[in-house]
Amino acid sequence: MRAFVIAMENEAAVVRPFLKGDDRLYVAGVGKVNAAAAAQKAIDAGADEIVNCGVAGGLDPSMEVGEAYEISQAVEYDFDLTLINGTKLGTHNERTTPYFDCRTTGKFPARILATGDRFTNDERDVENPIALGATVKDMEGAAIAHVCELNGVPCRMLKCLSDVHGKGAMTGQYKDNLAKALACLSGALTSWT
Repeated sequence: MRAFVIAMENEAAVVRPFLKGDDRLYVAGVGKVNAAAAAQKAIDAGADEIVNCGVAGGLDPSMEVGEAYEISQAVEYDFDLTLINGTKLGTHNERTTPYFDCRTTGKFPARILATGDRFTNDERDVENPIALGATVKDMEGAAIAHVCELNGVPCRMLKCLSDVHGKGAMTGQYKDNLAKALACLSGALTSWT
């Protein structure tokens, strides 16, 4: 069974028409804990693949609102044991790398995703993800990839940009461009699912 773990109902409304066969949809809510709990619930119910798709922010000013990207790796940029372990930002205690791998199809450009439990205009929420090589940012993806890795279940992600760093306040852009990003997601899912 393939399970779609989606943060918000407006994203889920876009995904529903693309569900097939025994696919299941889990609307998790915003944030890492909600996303991780929903992913685990889906896996416990028999999911053999987790799919996460939705809107996200772009960190490279050359990106444009409405572009779609697959995620090859995800990192929790707000997880920090650097002072205790001397490890790279985002690296969990039991790991040697901060990155969780995701599967890609090659249908869209692949990027690294940074996940954190904040949606702000604060520069640290841009600088830390960029330092980790990320060009896309959300609030759920890396938590889902983490749960998938712990359970040995493959994970795929598709993100459509609602805001881009360097083109105005990201929170304002998100509000102004959400409909465009959701339309992008619908178009991208046509060839991706």
